[in-house]
Amino acid sequence: MLDLVFEDVAILQLDASAISEWYVKVSLQENKEFGDVTIIFCSDEYLLEVNRQHLDHDYYTDIITFDYSEFPIVSGDLFISVDRVRENASDFKVSFEHELHRVIIHGFLHLCGYFDKSEEDELLMRSKENQALSLIGFK
Repeated sequence: MLDLVFEDVAILQLDASAISEWYVKVSLQENKEFGDVTIIFCSDEYLLEVNRQHLDHDYYTDIITFDYSEFPIVSGDLFISVDRVRENASDFKVSFEHELHRVIIHGFLHLCGYFDKSEEDELLMRSKENQALSLIGFK
């Protein structure tokens, strides 16, 4: 089940059932099952506070993933800064919608067991993101 929560930002026009279907497809490709995922959309300041309180990091980020998965079920909370996504979309010269979906799948791939700390892991993550984005018509 997917829940979309909007903390201190305007509600985005997103189709929760379409995102759920997307997550199911990606789960199946990864030989996993889609469990319970909550996506919390928030501001930079809100996510900065989450970053400080839970990870002891004092910097802005676009997403923080809390993984509650128990193999093979993929579950967790994804905190996404709408501010950071908007800025990154501009920096990367892509639409807000494209960048938002990249971040939405990025967090889900973390729940599937992918990382992005090393250069090798980051390349694999980008490849998986691109593969997943192609499922919903993004290149």
